[in-house]
Amino acid sequence: QETPGNHTLLTEFVLAGLSSRPELQHLLFFTICFIYSMTLIGNLLICTVTVHPTLQMPMYFFLRVLAFLDISTASVVVPKMLVNLLSEDRSISYLGCVTQLYCVVFLAATEWYLLAAMAYDRYVAVCWPLRYAAIMSSRACLALVLLSCCSGQVVSVLQTAWVFTLSLCGPRRINYFFCDIPPLLVLSCTDTSLYERQLISATVLVIFTPFCLILLSYACIISSILKISSAESRHKAFSTCSSHLTVVTLYCASGTLIYLQPKSSKDAKKILALIYTTVIPTLNPLIYSLRNKEVKEVLIRVVAVAASFSSDSVTWP
Repeated sequence: QETPGNHTLLTEFVLAGLSSRPELQHLLFFTICFIYSMTLIGNLLICTVTVHPTLQMPMYFFLRVLAFLDISTASVVVPKMLVNLLSEDRSISYLGCVTQLYCVVFLAATEWYLLAAMAYDRYVAVCWPLRYAAIMSSRACLALVLLSCCSGQVVSVLQTAWVFTLSLCGPRRINYFFCDIPPLLVLSCTDTSLYERQLISATVLVIFTPFCLILLSYACIISSILKISSAESRHKAFSTCSSHLTVVTLYCASGTLIYLQPKSSKDAKKILALIYTTVIPTLNPLIYSLRNKEVKEVLIRVVAVAASFSSDSVTWP
């Protein structure tokens, strides 16, 4: 479709993928397929384990929601990427690109606000233990999750609408493996300086504001922990928070480097995006299960019951 400025408006895009080297396509396919499988298995296991009666606490409710968001994030990006690795046709429709961008931004923003809610939960648990049950009631936890989702929805609608009101014209090749804001800005045939400033502001709002709240929560937590006389109690309090801090650090580092320089099209940004959308969702179950005594105990029991059931099924006459 021709515009008055002799630009061709795009009705579909072509995703360049992770690499243009043909000899790497099958290796990348099997590697990413394995990582995606681990993401699904690990997070589904977390969703299953945290339903156990001994884990009916707000922290595990938030962890279950986080696992669902991780499954969703990987599922929005990875299946299309796997198809493109084995196909000559790497096109994605305009509507498909809009939908993918909306889902990626919504899930990422929601996850950031959820991480802030999880930090608040740890703050109340450590600093106000006697009032914890009253403050972090089931209704309060559900309200925090809904608030995170609504905030993510607002951010996603605004960012997606703003990007696709820009005049995107040739070339239709996106130097990325999914539709995201930075590579789409490169396709704009109009001045994007205003949008880039807005994107940096949105990055501060979505990433740095929750991150500062998380740091504030943990500063209060550390201050309270240092007042505990028992070394064992201090160690237990630190261990319950360390897994959350690990996840927050991974998200902040990768997300910040991707969106603070939106028009940079270096291959390093692809690697960061791959970590953000594929690797971190795989690591989350490992981080929380290996660093959490209660989750490990329930997981061992679940696996033992499953193994026993499987053995009985095999030996049944």
